[in-house]
Amino acid sequence: MVRLSNMAEPHPPLIVEHDAGRTLVFDSATHVEAYVARTPCSGDVIVAASYAGVLCARMVMLARPRAAIGLDCGIGKDGAGVAGLWYYEALDVPAAAVDSGTAEMGNGQDMFSHGVLSRVNECAQRLGVEAGLPVQQAADALLSGSRKPARFDPARRLVVQEGPQGRCIVCTDSIAFALPEDRERNVLCTAGHTGRSVVEYFRRFRPWGFICSDGGIGKNRSGIAALEVVDADGIAGAAVDAMTARMGDGRSTYFDGVISAVNRTAHAKGVRVGQSAREAAALLLN
Repeated sequence: MVRLSNMAEPHPPLIVEHDAGRTLVFDSATHVEAYVARTPCSGDVIVAASYAGVLCARMVMLARPRAAIGLDCGIGKDGAGVAGLWYYEALDVPAAAVDSGTAEMGNGQDMFSHGVLSRVNECAQRLGVEAGLPVQQAADALLSGSRKPARFDPARRLVVQEGPQGRCIVCTDSIAFALPEDRERNVLCTAGHTGRSVVEYFRRFRPWGFICSDGGIGKNRSGIAALEVVDADGIAGAAVDAMTARMGDGRSTYFDGVISAVNRTAHAKGVRVGQSAREAAALLLN
């Protein structure tokens, strides 16, 4: 049974009680400190209608939360609206951000009642919390673990397309997560840079083809240095512009990426700069 109450204190939170614990809903992360000073707490889900940035995360952490939910505030410059998600992640705290088009800023009750998640950190993913989930359902899952997947794959390995002779296009967050079964078989869409330090992985796993990030190219084109090196080994490879796909997220490489660099082996298969990663991966596969 969910019971709602308001405490007679300045800027009191809405308190939502569940069998598994409590959710405290604040209009602002700045109200958390005052509340904690009067009412020490720990292990609650904190929902605050402030941006999910680092400053607000530091305020929310005063409550020693089990999990936290803030607003994405349009993501903003340098991703500052959601940067707190990774601050929380470093502290092993599940956290999520709400699409600010679905909830009013500064109105915790509206956010709790109508908000929809747009971003989550890995700790929240491990509990089955994902973008598109309403805040109330997310808060319940963060408390109870009711949506926790049977098995969490840290590489988030996903087969997105099957091709001839049993070959597949596989998304994984790092080339370091390649498997022996990828050798001479799968096209890997990964999300690290394509610098010289990854050459050993390409040679060890020898994928049918690969697409990584260019890491912003960098000094002396070091972000794509591996393309030419493994070209001599006959391994087809390309890189996507780091401004088009999130580093560390292989799915973003595949679904969002735009090719910025190609080696000769991949060029011979029709891969070109300016193509979508999806088109390029299909060419490599076939």
